[in-house]
Amino acid sequence: MKYYIQLLQQESIQDAIGEKIAYQAMQQLNIETGKIRTARLFVLDYPIGMDRVIFYAQKGLQNSVTEELRVNELWDDARFPCRIIVANQPGVTDDSGRSAQLSWTSIMEEEAPPIYRQTVYYFAKELTQQEQEKIANRLLGNPLIHHFQYGNPQQPYEPYYPLVQLTEKPKVNTLDLNLTEEELVQLSKERVLALNLVEMKAITAYFNQSDTQAIRQAKGLLFPTLAELEILAQTWSEHCKHKEFNARIDYTNEVTGEQKTIHSLFQTYIKGATEVVKKQLEEKQNNWLVKVFDDNAGVVQATAKHLLVWKVETHNSPSALDPYGGAITGILGNNRDPLGTGIGGAKLLFNTNVLCFGDPNYEKPLLSGQLHPKQIMEGVVAGVADGGNKSGVPTVNGSIIFDERYSGKPLVYCGTGALMPYYYQDKPTWHKEISKGDRIFMAGGRVGKDGIHGATFSSLEIDENSPATAVQIGAPIVQKKLSDFMEIACQKGLIKTSTDNGAGGLSSSIGELATVSNGAVVFLEKVPLKYVGLQPWEIFISESQERMTLAIDPTKVKILEELAIRMEVELTDIGYFDSSGFLDVRYEQQQVAYLEMDFLHHGVPKKTMEALWQLPVFEKVTIPSSLDYNNVLLQLLQALNICSRESIIRQYDHEVKGKTIVKPLMGQTTKAPQDAAVVRFDFETWEGVAISNGIAPRYGDIDAYAMSAGAFDEGIRQIISVGGQLPNMGVDDGVFWSVNDNFCVPDSAYDPLHNPDGKQKLAKLVQMCEALYDMAIYFSIPLTSGKDSMKNDFKSGDTKISIPPTILYSMTAKMNDVRQAVTSDFKAAGDLIYQLGETYDEMGASEFYHLYEQLGETVPIVRPKAAKNLYKKVMLANQQRLIQSSHDLSDGGLGVALAECTFGNELGCKIDLDPIGIGLDLPVKVFSESHSRFVVSVRPEDQAEFEAILDKRAILIGYVTIESRFQVKSNKEVVIDLPTKDLLKAWSEGGI
Repeated sequence: MKYYIQLLQQESIQDAIGEKIAYQAMQQLNIETGKIRTARLFVLDYPIGMDRVIFYAQKGLQNSVTEELRVNELWDDARFPCRIIVANQPGVTDDSGRSAQLSWTSIMEEEAPPIYRQTVYYFAKELTQQEQEKIANRLLGNPLIHHFQYGNPQQPYEPYYPLVQLTEKPKVNTLDLNLTEEELVQLSKERVLALNLVEMKAITAYFNQSDTQAIRQAKGLLFPTLAELEILAQTWSEHCKHKEFNARIDYTNEVTGEQKTIHSLFQTYIKGATEVVKKQLEEKQNNWLVKVFDDNAGVVQATAKHLLVWKVETHNSPSALDPYGGAITGILGNNRDPLGTGIGGAKLLFNTNVLCFGDPNYEKPLLSGQLHPKQIMEGVVAGVADGGNKSGVPTVNGSIIFDERYSGKPLVYCGTGALMPYYYQDKPTWHKEISKGDRIFMAGGRVGKDGIHGATFSSLEIDENSPATAVQIGAPIVQKKLSDFMEIACQKGLIKTSTDNGAGGLSSSIGELATVSNGAVVFLEKVPLKYVGLQPWEIFISESQERMTLAIDPTKVKILEELAIRMEVELTDIGYFDSSGFLDVRYEQQQVAYLEMDFLHHGVPKKTMEALWQLPVFEKVTIPSSLDYNNVLLQLLQALNICSRESIIRQYDHEVKGKTIVKPLMGQTTKAPQDAAVVRFDFETWEGVAISNGIAPRYGDIDAYAMSAGAFDEGIRQIISVGGQLPNMGVDDGVFWSVNDNFCVPDSAYDPLHNPDGKQKLAKLVQMCEALYDMAIYFSIPLTSGKDSMKNDFKSGDTKISIPPTILYSMTAKMNDVRQAVTSDFKAAGDLIYQLGETYDEMGASEFYHLYEQLGETVPIVRPKAAKNLYKKVMLANQQRLIQSSHDLSDGGLGVALAECTFGNELGCKIDLDPIGIGLDLPVKVFSESHSRFVVSVRPEDQAEFEAILDKRAILIGYVTIESRFQVKSNKEVVIDLPTKDLLKAWSEGGI
């Protein structure tokens, strides 16, 4: 018997969701919808009487105070002539439906039938079919993962049941790879393998080797199986093997005449820098680096008893197809990296997010398959919010960058920090150990078609034919149960080691863990599925979410299974580890795959690439000779890359756990933006961690080295600004730093027809890595983990949208006492205001120039020696509690930073620019974005002591006023004079 249960919010109660959609429809689509009412809808097909369905709906679903209940009838008021019903497509994770099933089991005391959640939207205005489809596709869902029903509420309603119907029986398919070169390339393309001709030929050669054939014939295998080809494609994907970061690169710099061969960007610059830094640290007995680069996340010693586990990754490609699903999967997937580091079970402490979008006011015609940047932004933000909020992990820090070049493919960086004990029952928690005979368990969610080809798809540029199956939908409640279970199981010594099921699913997780024991045997028929009918290769490579792979001592299995039952976590024994040297995958006595571990992990051919740097030609800057600086400052405060992010920040819970000390917005008004977050480790001590992000892609349009160095410096100075300390300043000082580097670049492989500027793009990547190396070594700051994301392009026909080369440095640093954290907001009238650091005439790629659609050519550069010298002075002043407020200077320069300092406590300031830089033009003094600078406030009684420490690096420029007015003088003339409420209004009403 089919039933549908509608829960309509009562008309007397404000329908916030309906109001938001009505507003968005008018603002974004210019469609007037009238009032919108929303309703929850649950459908099920189960032989049970109407009375029992009503009983279940009343007890398990309805809020009797706010909702009207209907069973097998829908509300059909004639005042609302249009209705759109949104449901998930078959196979898409339905978290609400799953919760409804749990409710059924609890209330009805029996196993629940499949229950599917849908949403009904009623519109008070008659809409055309075209208007309805536009609203549905842009505001209510995504046709890749949602099913839409349109109609008049008075028309008969036919319930939609998103059943997965797979009729083909599971079987092991084989392939003959003895094909022509053209056929091999076509096979890779058709199957979304992301393998080039050289790689396809290497695979063919492996299977044609006589010793390989002899071994395989003993297993009953004559030809390669489809599963084996998919496993190799996943393992060899750019996403997993970082082939371009490990390629041989022949680099030529025509400007300097330098020529060199780089055998691996990763080994040379990233790992190479950390190896040098490690020696620097050890020379002063700072031995807090525990584990870097060879696990899911970097590990450093945080306290006497705990380790900090820190990881940042991207989820760009899925977020371009389904913004909500891509982002929630990104944050939940990144949570699983610390959760599966070492033995596993780290306790999640905080999340971060850095997002890069196209202009939300984008007005160009959308290409086939391209989503509007506004739709991407809102979906991604909702996904990040749900991923953190529903998991009980605070989102404490982030950034949003806007650039039209992100309109094809957004960048979605997700970061997670976690605490892990130093030992579990005398075993070092960071060490992965697996013995022959240990059982392989899968814990958490079930496997479906969602996420198939995720790893290989992420290694390609996006086009209108990108696969819908690459999108996964996260279920944060399922993962919360899983993380709680793992934390307890690891503490009890029940888990030997673990890793997450991310890119590549079981193929990746088991394939990687099997390198510890040198082999594994997997029985795919034991893997729990969301629905029957999946092919064996799909089961093995699917990236369905909320899953971990565990290595379990056979003697601990029974206790672990009992714990899983108590904590409502599905746990399944699917095989065992051995030392055979092979990945042995089976399905009901059939051999699905039998791959040599060495070839699987080390057989991928090394790439060879060319990089050529030629100096771009820059146009001369033309700025109006006469400027209204009041107006310029207001325009800058409204600019997309400067204006308030409060509408987004307030969607994130940054208070959950009660350990967030410095939040994204602070002050009595809760409006003042902060430089870095500060989070307390626990409630027993005052130790904590500062978290910052450095990112400045626009500088790369002029100088990629300067862009990378500037982003690195930004991350450092934000932490110094909130009261952090540089590492390695003393012997065994315990001040750890842990940095993740995340490179996102467009296609950098040269092709004379399809990518003629590939050499220049690759040269920029080389220069970004050179800057990373130089900065890390100079400041003794180690890279502990990271990721690279290549092929960030969107292609439709002959049009290609490529992102600007982008590097994000996500930094964490020890705060010995979080009570000494410094915030950006001015604290008291009469406090003295200083600029710390020097201003230079380097306005290239500045937000000021961007107002006039100019680029410039003199980009801000980092002067490491001067920067480090200043930072040490600021550190000393902070240790002596001499600085009342501190804000780093970045986008918009001094003018914007000063304005933001007034937002927190409704105070004003009077500024005199004359002491800043002799010979500098006024726009430079106010809007230059020179690095390594701060604006700080100091109590008058601390002036002498403060100036004795900072010496000439501190420039007294004014004081804080009780009057809420912002006044700036230059050459004894007032150049800016505005009420601070006007500044705050402009900043708050910017273009987001």
